[in-house]
Amino acid sequence: MSSSATIADPGFHPEASDRIEPYVWKIAGVVILGMIMSILDTTIVNVALPTLSRELHSSISQIQWVVTGYILSLAAVIPVTGWAARRFGAKRVYMVSLVLFTGGSALCAAATSTTGLVFFRVLQGVGGGMIMPVGQLIMAQVAGPKRMGRVMGIVAMPAMLAPILGPVVGGAILQNFHWSWIFLVNLPIGVIAFILGWRMLPRTDSGNAGRLDVTGLGLLSSGAVAVVYGLSQLGTNSSLTAPAVVWPTVAGLVLMGVFCRHALRVERPLLDIRLYANRVFAAASLTTFGLGAALFGAMILVPLYYQDVRHESVILTGLLTGPQGIGMLLVMPLAGRFSDRFGGGRVALVGVSILCLGTVPLAFIGTGTSVLAISLVLVLRGVGIGFSFMPAMTAAFASLRPEHLSDATPQLNVVQRVGGAIGVAVLAVVLQRASGHAPSLTKLAGAFDTAYWWSLGICVLSLAPCLVLLRAENPRAKLSRAAAAAESTAEPLGV
Repeated sequence: MSSSATIADPGFHPEASDRIEPYVWKIAGVVILGMIMSILDTTIVNVALPTLSRELHSSISQIQWVVTGYILSLAAVIPVTGWAARRFGAKRVYMVSLVLFTGGSALCAAATSTTGLVFFRVLQGVGGGMIMPVGQLIMAQVAGPKRMGRVMGIVAMPAMLAPILGPVVGGAILQNFHWSWIFLVNLPIGVIAFILGWRMLPRTDSGNAGRLDVTGLGLLSSGAVAVVYGLSQLGTNSSLTAPAVVWPTVAGLVLMGVFCRHALRVERPLLDIRLYANRVFAAASLTTFGLGAALFGAMILVPLYYQDVRHESVILTGLLTGPQGIGMLLVMPLAGRFSDRFGGGRVALVGVSILCLGTVPLAFIGTGTSVLAISLVLVLRGVGIGFSFMPAMTAAFASLRPEHLSDATPQLNVVQRVGGAIGVAVLAVVLQRASGHAPSLTKLAGAFDTAYWWSLGICVLSLAPCLVLLRAENPRAKLSRAAAAAESTAEPLGV
């Protein structure tokens, strides 16, 4: 499909049939290429912090801004992506984000100081923050509601697999190459993604942009940055009550509250929070928040267990976290089909239940627990994640009119990232306090048991919004089935 094609073209009817045409999969492949580049880069850099600290002669507290700066720039730019997609077109914004991310990667590789590297990471984060929500917006517009589950299930794979593959790829690069290759690997991928995107992505209509809500942008971006900054300080402060944690977090929440009040009073806010009046979207957002906390929070525990308790290498640790990715990979295509057939709420409820079941054995982990047993449990957790995360987001997208998608995609991304940040922060503090100065590996393993009990609690809490989503979806499902039955009954009359 050429770059001149648009959603409004006479031959472009994403809802005309349940069949997924080849061009949809081609567009999905282009979007996935950009997504996996930006998401993978986050976790690759995480394992490189000790190396960067040594090579750039900086302390860990200084070099951690390489990660924190990237996360803050992501949080700042996501809210404006909806307006930018409406104003300039989703394709154009996506292409610009690829240029910023790829160019930022090249500059990061050439950095000779911590200050320069942090600055270039912020630039890289501006591009990376737009890639994911705009890519999802393009696929939601191209797929249409009837095929949303199957297509978005495939598109979600980078978001699910990249955090698991990142430590493996990062460890392999650091062991065999200079640290700059962590960023240089993005260059060929970024160039290929840009060329394919320019040739194949359609120009889509995301609605009328109107004037940029500058007040809303200032309130929401600064609020999101303050909250993420405060939570990130838990990595360097031992207490939830530390001023560096409390003041930014409280200030950020206040700013977000002011934004919500502002958004209800203006005609075209930066993000339309009136979408939460839609019960399906509201319930799916809560589910996404809880799953973000459950997934990304627990993700830090497995690598830390293997490194601190079992003293495994970085590469082997990355490989031992892989079974969870295998579980997700196995069920992702099925999750999409089941979401289209049974509804995202029902599938997400089953997925979260499996995730809860797969978390229980980890709460009894010890110093000599079989690696095979842990791997099988991680596969089960992966199955639960695969059956829960994307079905919830699919339900949210499918419940909205096309003109609302440009608001919905950044909101769901913000909700997911904030949920993940809170999950990581809570479990990191629980693990730190439970371990303290553990006198033995047995005591340290016990601290991981405590953290996994908290992780199980987060998973159980995620069941509540799934039940709300299921109940909210039921009336819509009944109407859809009634309409389908009426249509099939009426067809013979026209023969």
